[in-house]
Amino acid sequence: MRSAIIGLAVAALAGAAQFAAAKSPFNDQPAGPQSLPGDLLPPFNMLDAAGRMKPMPKLDGPLHGNAGGPPESTAAGPSLAVAIEMARAAVDECARQGYRIGATVIDSVGEARAMLTADGSDGSHVFVAMRKALAALAFGVPSSEASKLVASGKDPLAKVTPAMFVTGGAVPIFRNGQLIGALGSSGAAGSGPYIGYQDEQCARAGLARGAARLK
Repeated sequence: MRSAIIGLAVAALAGAAQFAAAKSPFNDQPAGPQSLPGDLLPPFNMLDAAGRMKPMPKLDGPLHGNAGGPPESTAAGPSLAVAIEMARAAVDECARQGYRIGATVIDSVGEARAMLTADGSDGSHVFVAMRKALAALAFGVPSSEASKLVASGKDPLAKVTPAMFVTGGAVPIFRNGQLIGALGSSGAAGSGPYIGYQDEQCARAGLARGAARLK
């Protein structure tokens, strides 16, 4: 059962950017292979490689969905409220230990549901946390375990995408046995048995906070 779920998650990750680009009337695209899922750029009103402003195309409809229209995504994942609660609990746990971190919750296709940065924290941490969460989602285990599997050769490197940071700090999120996302933390510099140990403990605290509401 779990292997099938992981396979679906990996396939979803691989096709997330293509799906998002295909549904855009302007063919939005990721900036490059290391772009995070959902981080798609419109091909207008931005500078091109030569430093020229890309022109606005003719509009045949609204830029986005109409008010009250169908959802842009129906991917399984924690609700906004639960995602915020888990991310906040991870940030608070690390703050209690003296660390200023960022925490990110993603859904089953790897797109962000909540990203929180602690006061006084480097704003880059939420993006590193998301990259860790992508690894936990693809393997269906904490990112520290994913790192060991990749290093040992027991799991194919093909599961790893250029957008991932395969190191400790993230945990998968399951609801009734279904893999629906992951929670990543980054920014703690504590010691431990592996890189990112302290981050992962804070992520586990965030997961525990939202566990009851995932049932």
